[in-house]
Amino acid sequence: MRKPIDDLVVYGNKNVREVKKTSSFGPLAVNKIKITPTNSNTRILSGAQSFSYGQSGIASQLKPGVAGGTTGGPMNLGLNSDRLRHQMVTRLKQKGITDMRVLAAMQAVPRHIFVDQGLASRAYEDAALPIGFSQTISQPWIISRMLSIVCEDRNPKKVMEIGTGCGYQAAVMAHLFPVVYSIERIKGLYDMAREHLRDLRLVSKVSLTFGDGMLGLPAYAPFDAIVIAAAGMEIPGVLLSQLSVGGRLIAPEGTSNQRLVLIERTGQDTWDRTELEAVRFVPLRSGIQS
Repeated sequence: MRKPIDDLVVYGNKNVREVKKTSSFGPLAVNKIKITPTNSNTRILSGAQSFSYGQSGIASQLKPGVAGGTTGGPMNLGLNSDRLRHQMVTRLKQKGITDMRVLAAMQAVPRHIFVDQGLASRAYEDAALPIGFSQTISQPWIISRMLSIVCEDRNPKKVMEIGTGCGYQAAVMAHLFPVVYSIERIKGLYDMAREHLRDLRLVSKVSLTFGDGMLGLPAYAPFDAIVIAAAGMEIPGVLLSQLSVGGRLIAPEGTSNQRLVLIERTGQDTWDRTELEAVRFVPLRSGIQS
């Protein structure tokens, strides 16, 4: 349980300075966040309104037809996925995602191959969809939001993802960062993600590990960014230690009332913490599930 000490929050043995709940990453506007019952079984719930943050003046000439447009999928979805992804990216821009790098990465990855064929027609909706094992693929908006935050005024080189799931976010990250590590604790999802990344010829760009994400990957640390796709009562202190100085960690935090939290490592023994908008993720769990 995290304990406030003046403006400090204790994560394990790490004292993290609490900063103001407003930041350059966009207005909190808690009352504008809508978590709807129709999404109550999803990996993450967030119906946020438009946010203004990130790089301004996003180039408007993103065109359909970036990489990966004809990969797999039932019916004609593979052939149409360029157009559908372009529409998805347009919606992300309308909702406030402005980082050109993130938008290009989102357009580059065919989301329909990461979901069950019976749900492929919904692959480009801004919705979480089930992928089995009581997990879901996260909303495109929340993925692009979290990645935009870690990329803001930064060019991360080496990043770690906690919670690979079906591999979609890892694939997007492979188009953003030179070196990507990802950990999945559920063996069935690990195998699924590996197959999806192989189909997209991204296996060499994403180092997958079947293991306990709460332990991170100390052998490969430090990381310029860490992205956590599940919510715990607190961020494991061991993960904070694996951030490089100047690095950012983005994660949901809490149980019934969750918030997106940004932690920046400002020195060898100092971190800053900023609370962002309300979200809802599945719980962060320790151990592995074979």
